[in-house]
Amino acid sequence: MKHTRGEVIPISNLEDWFRKSIAGALTHRCVEAEIHTEHYMVRLATHFARAENLYEYTEQGGAGLKPLALMLADAFEHSSGEERQHTLQRLGDVALFIAGFFADSLNHKAVDVDYYSRMGGTAYGVLAGLPARSLRDAALIAVFAELAEKFVDFVDVLNEVAQQARVFDQQDILRLYELWVRTGSRRAADKLRELGVQPAAAAHTRFTH
Repeated sequence: MKHTRGEVIPISNLEDWFRKSIAGALTHRCVEAEIHTEHYMVRLATHFARAENLYEYTEQGGAGLKPLALMLADAFEHSSGEERQHTLQRLGDVALFIAGFFADSLNHKAVDVDYYSRMGGTAYGVLAGLPARSLRDAALIAVFAELAEKFVDFVDVLNEVAQQARVFDQQDILRLYELWVRTGSRRAADKLRELGVQPAAAAHTRFTH
């Protein structure tokens, strides 16, 4: 289901909807992505759209998200290279999905979208530097390298998919401005301009990695 201005529009094929929406957002944001990277983002969004794939069950019997710092520590504690790769990939994927689809909700939390972007970009960067053990690994290395390099841009793309039909109010404008200051998000800057707010060119503190 997709909500649009109070209406609920049924979606028969979620993966197809994400494919069209992400392709459209990439074009609108003028973000270039290799076809394998675009397909990876579509599969990631479709996979995590099911809560049981996003959340992990804890020893206490509940479900939640393990903190990214713990996931990173787990990755480097694994003696198996395959387990380390799997954990780093999940870290990057979770960070990209949460930052992309829940950026606004992170703005007033101790762990914000900037943190998710740094952690996700780092995880993908490490994955891109691992040796390829197969042709599939070689293809994924190229995907991980592009995800690491353009992490903030891809967050913008997923954020646009998540907010395509949203009506913005004053609180949303303040959140967008905070997002712009924290990350230099081009999507946030463009949306602010659409809403009549001109972000100052020197105001943001976009990270580099």
